[in-house]
Amino acid sequence: MLIKTLPVGHLETNCYVVTDEQTLNCAVIDPGEESNTILDYIESNHLKCRMILITHGHYDHVGAVQAVAEETGAKVYMNKKDDARYAGNMFMRFQLPENGSFYDEGDIIELDSLRFEVLATPGHTPGGVSLRCQNALFTGDTLFKGSCGRTDFPGGDMDAQLRSLKKLCLLEGDYEVYPGHMDSSTLERERQFNYYCRMAMSM
Repeated sequence: MLIKTLPVGHLETNCYVVTDEQTLNCAVIDPGEESNTILDYIESNHLKCRMILITHGHYDHVGAVQAVAEETGAKVYMNKKDDARYAGNMFMRFQLPENGSFYDEGDIIELDSLRFEVLATPGHTPGGVSLRCQNALFTGDTLFKGSCGRTDFPGGDMDAQLRSLKKLCLLEGDYEVYPGHMDSSTLERERQFNYYCRMAMSM
């Protein structure tokens, strides 16, 4: 598994391209903006984008979804609660394409050797998810290095966020944490030093 981080847009959202190195098939996680940057990386490395996985529906995580999907034919996945047709608030403007699929807790999305397990982690948004693949944990705006996603937007819920952080911290073993913004970390580091994780674990 090869993971490429592409910070995109004015909020420097981390878009991840996760590739099976044997087949060169890849999944794109959170193509927030700058579709040309994402597509150029895919083309220059001779990759085939087969799926787009969305951690939550805020504009800075979905802005390039349509362009990347149209160019590559990739199938789009997201949680129904963050789809604009069901979310019921102004921050959710993205609608799943007709050929897309909704996913939720416990679903498994497979691409060759890549096996993405969906973990429902609401709080930042009602439909926020984290994605576990091998030793990697893609946490969207649920868990950051040393922090967590804000909950003061419509649909945000700090109690739910803390429950989601506790859920992640209770996963067995350690993982490389790939958040929606800023630097990567490890789950063990966040268990030990992240104030919000420590608060969540004390609940």
